[in-house]
Amino acid sequence: MSNMYKYEKKLFSILMPVYNEYSFIRKCVGDVIKAKLPDGISRELIIVDDGSTDGTREILKELDEQYSEIKLIFHEKNQGKGAAVRTAIAEMNGEYAIFQDADLEYDPNEYTKIITPIIDGYADVVYGSRFATSEQRRVFFYKHALGNMFLTHLSNLFTDLFLSDMETCYKAFRASVLKTIPIRSNDFGIEPEITAKVAKRDCIVYEVPISYRGRSYAEGKKITWKDGFIALKTIIKYWLIDDCYDERYGHNVLHEMKHANRYNKWIAKLSHKYIGKHLLELGSGIGNMSIRLTGQHRLTVSDYEPAYIDMLSSMFEHREDVEIAKVDITKDEDFEAIKDKKIDTVIAYNVLEHIDDDGAVLDRIYKLLPKNGTLIIIVPQYQSLFSSFDEELEHKRRYDKLSLRSLLINNGFDCEKTKDVNWLGIFGWYLNGIILKRKRFSKIQLKMFDLMVPILKLTHGLSLPGLSIMAIAKKQ
Repeated sequence: MSNMYKYEKKLFSILMPVYNEYSFIRKCVGDVIKAKLPDGISRELIIVDDGSTDGTREILKELDEQYSEIKLIFHEKNQGKGAAVRTAIAEMNGEYAIFQDADLEYDPNEYTKIITPIIDGYADVVYGSRFATSEQRRVFFYKHALGNMFLTHLSNLFTDLFLSDMETCYKAFRASVLKTIPIRSNDFGIEPEITAKVAKRDCIVYEVPISYRGRSYAEGKKITWKDGFIALKTIIKYWLIDDCYDERYGHNVLHEMKHANRYNKWIAKLSHKYIGKHLLELGSGIGNMSIRLTGQHRLTVSDYEPAYIDMLSSMFEHREDVEIAKVDITKDEDFEAIKDKKIDTVIAYNVLEHIDDDGAVLDRIYKLLPKNGTLIIIVPQYQSLFSSFDEELEHKRRYDKLSLRSLLINNGFDCEKTKDVNWLGIFGWYLNGIILKRKRFSKIQLKMFDLMVPILKLTHGLSLPGLSIMAIAKKQ
């Protein structure tokens, strides 16, 4: 896990897919290498030649010898822009990244303008808009522009992002976002796909105006009306399917549950009224719940995996109300290291069931909290529901209200409330995990569940059994 996600601070990764750009590639690469960057930022140029057959490869080999900033990768067969970008992302090392087409339509001298909102901590993602007010743009192809605007408006309708140019090449990212988004499209569908996933992950998106020198088809333009239909299909597909997190960053089941955006927002909202002045979240992972726990208090996010710590550091680098801590919940010394932070609330969602000695974990939390400090936990309920999913997640046990209450009391807590959560999930868990012995949820099942979250909200006050238990406990 720790080797899957690394980045170099203050390094800017420029990701360039290339296919048959013999006429433009030498000047384009030269412009990228010479483009001015913000002070203190260095660059790497990841070039993926996607099966060029027109002599582009020979030029790229020359350029690779000429410039130390280049990392050159070859696809033996043409696979499409999305596939080339996916390869480039896997090879990037930078803290920030941008997509760069291998033509002269976009101006690398605008990099600084595009990535500054990310460097300054305002944005996770920045789109360079060809249709926002800019100093100059080549007047070309009204029908092409109209198609772009149509797809942008359609994407906006499904994502609720108010973009003026979804199809732009210039998209810049914080590495912790881009590295953890799975890209499935091999073609130009990458543009609406990544936009849908950025929106569903609640990323902070900015848009800045850029100049544009569009080229004609005679000059090598490759996108056609067929790609418009691909984009249309992709917009609808990723509205229906919540595929926002790369499977490498967590167990399969946990990865899939991260896609339940409405459910996760609801769970976070249930917790907010119990949170004090300084909250510690244990087992934050890649921060999909953490971002929903920020508010009118200080937040310390924590994990023990170095890869997760790196991602959390990147995500919250400029937030004065968020701190990052390495906490292994099985180690006394990690709790000792954060005892001076004056934490008065601890959240542990789906943590205790992974630990052999859950009582020892509660004892460490108890010692960390002040008198009347609050512990908010969620654990899986009913041992009779222990299934292939639990085995996949390496659960040691499931709980019931009586055993959980006893565990809390035995470790010095006053258990003020236990509440069943997610009665709807019982049916899917039983069918898939116990009867069918599956180890994964289908994306369609998860989408259907997430769409039914309003029902969970309406019935939350009823005495219905839940797949999980939420407990609120106080240190006596």
